[in-house]
Amino acid sequence: MIATRQFQVGEVLPSTRVLGKQLGASFHTVRKAYQLLAEEGLLRSEQGRGFVVNSPLGRLDKSERLETGAGKFRELLEELIGYGLDEEEVETLFQEQLNFMDWPERIKSCATVGQTYELAHMHAQAIRRELGIKSTTILPTDQSRAVHFDALFTPVAWYHQFVTDSSEALILPVVFHPSYDTITALTERSNISSLGLAAVERKTLELLEKHLRPVLAPDIEIQSGVVETRAIPSFVHQVDLVFYTESCARAIESRIPERRRRKITFELSPRSAEIIRSELWDEM
Repeated sequence: MIATRQFQVGEVLPSTRVLGKQLGASFHTVRKAYQLLAEEGLLRSEQGRGFVVNSPLGRLDKSERLETGAGKFRELLEELIGYGLDEEEVETLFQEQLNFMDWPERIKSCATVGQTYELAHMHAQAIRRELGIKSTTILPTDQSRAVHFDALFTPVAWYHQFVTDSSEALILPVVFHPSYDTITALTERSNISSLGLAAVERKTLELLEKHLRPVLAPDIEIQSGVVETRAIPSFVHQVDLVFYTESCARAIESRIPERRRRKITFELSPRSAEIIRSELWDEM
């Protein structure tokens, strides 16, 4: 899984008991495997977190990788030809094995559902950061597009709608919340009396305010506005702190000092991450 980038650098691996249960092995066996990988430099143990992916397999540069791969491939070809396989049979086997290695269970296309494309992109980025899975973004009204994906990651509120309209896809209900860095940006600044929200979709602003309002002091004033092209709302120059989405990052970051701005990001709930791993990787 590390070799095929299903576990990304910096990602915390499942506990030994969780992975042992998924693989049908004892947690002692999994722990020994983790320790061996740590000795090889592929993992590191962090107190309070567990084992973290430290490095991808293979530290060769491109020319060295190609040279090494060509030598291994040549040895394999000679062995296969020795068994009597012809060129077409070798090509067929190669393609079959390449497809077999595709992550997980031949799922080739995924989509993340969001109430706006901007919010869906933020959720998709959270899944990619935590699990290394890339996904397209779609809206709850995009049922015609949804049927073309092998897996859908959808907020709980829209789960039953997609189960009905796209029953052939693997549909996983997921929960997102503002990231730790987003929340601590508020708690670290005791002198904040005004907050600005900037996004490219007006509906996104409404939804972000609902996420943030519960963690704000009651007396903090929120002003929000849409960034159009590179034109930013005037209030961002007056508020104490500006929260902005990645979609308008270039416009905000070029004009507002770093100490007065913070990009909003989301995190996948631990249980949601566990469900995705379990559903997609159990058969690997």
